[in-house]
Amino acid sequence: MMSLEEIKASCASARQAVQRAKEQKFALGAFNIDNQETLIAISRALQKNNAPALVEISDGEVKAMGLANVRDMVTNYRREFGIELYLNLDHSPTVEDAKAAIDAGYEFIHIDVSQHDHEATDEQIVAATREVVEYAKRTGAIVESEAHYFAGSSSLHTEAIDYEEVRKTFSTPEGVKAFVDATGVDTYAVAIGNLHGKYPVPKVLDIELLKRIRAVVDCNLSLHGGSGTPGHYFEEAIKVGVQKINVNSDMRIAYRAALEKILREHPDEVALIKINQEVYDAVQAVVEEKLTHYNSIGKALI
Repeated sequence: MMSLEEIKASCASARQAVQRAKEQKFALGAFNIDNQETLIAISRALQKNNAPALVEISDGEVKAMGLANVRDMVTNYRREFGIELYLNLDHSPTVEDAKAAIDAGYEFIHIDVSQHDHEATDEQIVAATREVVEYAKRTGAIVESEAHYFAGSSSLHTEAIDYEEVRKTFSTPEGVKAFVDATGVDTYAVAIGNLHGKYPVPKVLDIELLKRIRAVVDCNLSLHGGSGTPGHYFEEAIKVGVQKINVNSDMRIAYRAALEKILREHPDEVALIKINQEVYDAVQAVVEEKLTHYNSIGKALI
């Protein structure tokens, strides 16, 4: 368990990492985990490439793994691998959940009450975000939010992307500025064509819209829904000014495909620890590919 002073020091390092990303034009990868194998694969990728990053868990993983347990695991692997690694609570559904993660020492907090409650009003979303921003000052945690939850879900989609509908959820420069001014949030999660989940066609990001958003706010910008996105969009977005990019589905798909392969090849083996190296390798390969597009290789400070 981290002391308050240790938490403050780690949050200060995280803030410095985001500032470096802004100045040096790279993005911190935010990689979702739902088991220890994925955390190890991410840690190996960061160690090999000397890259800084976040791991993150959403509400489902919190319930499955435990808020404090994940904090301890990330701290332990950070020390074991000698890597610059931070922890993010992704899509926290309530203020109370966000506060619990702040108390547990999470360096990054994403408060997203509109995902939990699609009927939440603008006033409720702003008030909840502002409350978390104020509470985070006790540790220095970096708070992220957005005006409304945007399209998609972290799964494998079979339907085509209906961009006529998706555009209705796009961020606007005026909306982003108004939200940032009203909440004091550190990071805004923009919607510019990025969707949660993996689709049968590549995603298309509106980089010109991103430029207009960046022109009106100085806060950090993040991209959710990084899976299934051509790498050149990440590179362009980072040049414009994105500091954090989330990835989930690409890793899960690689994990499952590798797991199914080794199970077919070893139908009688029940001690998976003996045969699951391909699973680690598959997830690590996805992470390393993203790190290349994020321009974060060699950017870690240990």
